[in-house]
Amino acid sequence: MPNFVSANRIAEVAALIGDAARANMLSALMGGHALTAGELARHAGVTPQTTSGHLTKLLEAELVALERQGRHRYYRIASTEVAQAMQALMSLAAEGPRRHYPVGPREEALRRARTCYDHLAGRLAVGLADAMAAQGFVQIGEGAALVTGEGRRFLAGFGIALEEDGRARRPLCRTCLDWSERRPHLAGRVGAALLQRMLTLQWLARRPDSRALRILPAGEDGLAEIFRLPVDQL
Repeated sequence: MPNFVSANRIAEVAALIGDAARANMLSALMGGHALTAGELARHAGVTPQTTSGHLTKLLEAELVALERQGRHRYYRIASTEVAQAMQALMSLAAEGPRRHYPVGPREEALRRARTCYDHLAGRLAVGLADAMAAQGFVQIGEGAALVTGEGRRFLAGFGIALEEDGRARRPLCRTCLDWSERRPHLAGRVGAALLQRMLTLQWLARRPDSRALRILPAGEDGLAEIFRLPVDQL
């Protein structure tokens, strides 16, 4: 029988995410790192005891997954589907009423470059998508993206080999609506590979306790030379 999703089940999942503390925990996990209960408690602003109860509910709903390393327990987003749902909610929330307070340095850093689960987001990611489309490496449509033959050659030269895998549940390349830019960036396996490659090359560096990313000097040069993306425009 098909897995029919009832309205009650939708409401149940929505209520779990809709709690402010749990939403803060899930948002923190969108940085792509597995975090401890103590770290999630700090992000949520609640006590360890309260955090334990929240995590139990998120685990039961399969919104987060638990990883054990020795005596340590780490939590992460359970699947790319959960991450996509969180990103969609962030984009929807960003469409709300205009805010009347100035953007602080921390938020400005997030808007410039950040992780969106396992791929890039922010002005950097949108600029990359635009630059790759302009050079014919990807074709971007409504909610979808196609890597061209020229794009495959370009990515291979950049150190990213794209192998077709008919068993893969995750699409090779798709678009993700950026909540801060209101325009698409690249996700899927290509988006994840771009982020990992740039971290490996030390073009980007993670900021402690934040989803924000720093663009390093090597990244400024590489983005301009290889992707034709001047960093001073971001």
